[in-house]
Amino acid sequence: MTGMSPQVILLFSGKRKCGKDFLTNRLKEKFGETCEIIRISEPIKSHWAKENNLNLNELLSDGEYKEFYRLAMIKWSDEMREKDYGCFCRTACGNVILITALVKPIWIVSDIRRTTDIQWFKETYGELVKTIRLTADEDTRIERGFQFKCGVDDVASECGLDNYNEWNLVINNGKGKQSLEEQLSRIAELIPVL
Repeated sequence: MTGMSPQVILLFSGKRKCGKDFLTNRLKEKFGETCEIIRISEPIKSHWAKENNLNLNELLSDGEYKEFYRLAMIKWSDEMREKDYGCFCRTACGNVILITALVKPIWIVSDIRRTTDIQWFKETYGELVKTIRLTADEDTRIERGFQFKCGVDDVASECGLDNYNEWNLVINNGKGKQSLEEQLSRIAELIPVL
């Protein structure tokens, strides 16, 4: 990496429909222009859209279009990660580093899915990295539209961090959850005074 780097990198992980995008978008609203959301899945979806003449915006959304292609994208991205586990992390960060590191000191990575994602960020950015796991009970996830899909919900892209226990913060975003403001305040405690 170049000499430019953010001051804190918040890595978010959680199962499908646990609220990662909702919470990270609210965090961005809270911190405004001082932060940038980075999606590891964006280079995957961008490549997939280009190679298959698909609508990138639909792949980036949370709808049925993305779900239709999800299994094939997972398979392809796993093959790429076998060659270079940091390839998508590097590309996602490279897309924003030149313009944001100096003006947006808070990076929010909204979709960490594997231990190798965390490994790459810690190897690259060290102590700047803070890890956050969102959890939600299955009933809540189902209420949000979750339906178990074989080959998606039982593979590394969804289960790769199930046994990871070194989180800086774990937030229950299901039944009995704290208010949004309380959740955002807990996350803000991980951010150094800028």
